[in-house]
Amino acid sequence: MKEYKTSEQLLEYLSDKGVLINDKVKALNLLRKYSYYSIVNTYKDVFKDSNGNYKNNVTFDELYSLYDFDKNIRAIFLKYILEIETIIKSLLAELISSKYGIKDYLVSSNYDQTISEVIINDSISKINDEINKQNNKHEAVTHYLNFYGFVPPFVLTKILTLGELSRLYTMLTQTDRQAISKEFKLSDKVLKQVIQNMTMIRNICAHNDRLFSFHSKFLISFKYIDKTYLNKDKSTNLYMIMKSMQCLLDEEKSNEFEKSITLEINKFGVRIDI
Repeated sequence: MKEYKTSEQLLEYLSDKGVLINDKVKALNLLRKYSYYSIVNTYKDVFKDSNGNYKNNVTFDELYSLYDFDKNIRAIFLKYILEIETIIKSLLAELISSKYGIKDYLVSSNYDQTISEVIINDSISKINDEINKQNNKHEAVTHYLNFYGFVPPFVLTKILTLGELSRLYTMLTQTDRQAISKEFKLSDKVLKQVIQNMTMIRNICAHNDRLFSFHSKFLISFKYIDKTYLNKDKSTNLYMIMKSMQCLLDEEKSNEFEKSITLEINKFGVRIDI
């Protein structure tokens, strides 16, 4: 849209494009709650032909159903990403504390010397910037800085984003990376790939962007997770990420995750077994 339109005008515009509006009051209410951009612009391509026109008999309800489905699976993915994030933060904090201490662990010599020292120092500088930014905002950070003059790893990991956590994991020596990855029976390379993709998924979920059609150029060495899966398009898709995430969860939560996603898909009347 190149100019502001009311919800009523947007609904009329959609109708003029051939989309069937079965319940105008309901449709207007949904547009006001979730926005035309979120419901229509984000998902309309699925319902259009190769010429960019809506296919015959497409309804607003179908557009909204896809929006609602995607919203629900975002919530599910985010729930289990947060679970995995907590686990990795705990493992990372334990490893760093036990091996390098709780005070002077943010020094370049503790990290992978095959990585450029400039990159390591830049990452450490960003971590210290985050610590300073959280001072007087995060209770534990403020407490440790005021009383001890440093922030221990088990507090630091609390304030790091998943992206920052991924960079910190990448900076570790290979021995240290392997000490963490073996907890999931994965190589350090595969764990790095999974965390990298999970970071992208987390950002999509947090910003309510489209998830169901996700593809990533950052490949996961999926043959080590599922030897039978044929990755025809040579990219990482949402199924691959879900299966990779299940490797990072205990059996109970892994099953919960899969059942939750399967339930959302089956609501459309298509029975599947993931």
